[in-house]
Amino acid sequence: MKPEFLWLLAGVVLILAEFAAPGFIIFFFGVGAILAALTTWLGWTPELGSQSLVFGLSSFALLFGLRRFAKSAFVGRSDVDHADLDDDFTGREARVLRDIPGGSAEGRVEIKGAEWKARSTDPIPAGKGVIIVRREGLTLYVRSL
Repeated sequence: MKPEFLWLLAGVVLILAEFAAPGFIIFFFGVGAILAALTTWLGWTPELGSQSLVFGLSSFALLFGLRRFAKSAFVGRSDVDHADLDDDFTGREARVLRDIPGGSAEGRVEIKGAEWKARSTDPIPAGKGVIIVRREGLTLYVRSL
């Protein structure tokens, strides 16, 4: 198998692996592998050592040079106010799937077709309707209808 094809294949696999891994880092190594494939195909890097050098230098240069800018474009900002997301849940009705014992113990509710952890100050049995008071992370705080 030709080395340029192997570098290209490695680049595509690394870029696709970025979808499964957090952090937006693997992508740059994938681009580095594709650049190594390109320089090998053009005949500029016929030996494995020179191909590896192109891969390593380009990957790290792209990682340290562009990650800051690319991460904000592809991943988004982490300092965004999430109050708008909470408004999608606060005041809405949900259905209790698993008893909510009350206090700090958790039960489960369903809203928008998804299951969520839920807490309430009072016990609420499964099958009852509740109103969402607030959301903290992945836990909804609810009260009886």
